[in-house]
Amino acid sequence: MHIYCIPSEQKIRADTFYRAQRSPMRVSKKAQVWVAQEQEIVAALCLQHVEGGHWLTSLLVAPEHRCQGLARQLMSVAFSACATDVWLFCEPSLVAFYQRSGFSPTSQLPSSLTARLARYQRSKPLSACYRQADQGENPAPLSR
Repeated sequence: MHIYCIPSEQKIRADTFYRAQRSPMRVSKKAQVWVAQEQEIVAALCLQHVEGGHWLTSLLVAPEHRCQGLARQLMSVAFSACATDVWLFCEPSLVAFYQRSGFSPTSQLPSSLTARLARYQRSKPLSACYRQADQGENPAPLSR
């Protein structure tokens, strides 16, 4: 297993992964895209720059690779590389999962995310979470 940030010209590979998983998630042109790959991509996430840090979107692990700590490892490698505060929106049932990765529920968001969260919450319940930069993690890239 190898975890890395894919080059811009290969972002289509992450979109292909999301479609194969029947996910509505897609890659933004401005996002950093981090993947975990064996032969093919088995997990992906996007980090988009926002004032004061990054916004985590589109975290997805293929079902056959879940419950193995892969999402946490993928986030850890990506966060070590970006070394900024990170915000995310998630379903309320996923807050505990993100708390185990250093996030805390928050109502304090960068202005660009405040309006976006309010818009998204019109159609579904979402919680906002925050992770402060530099929480002492310095993981090596995942290899098996």
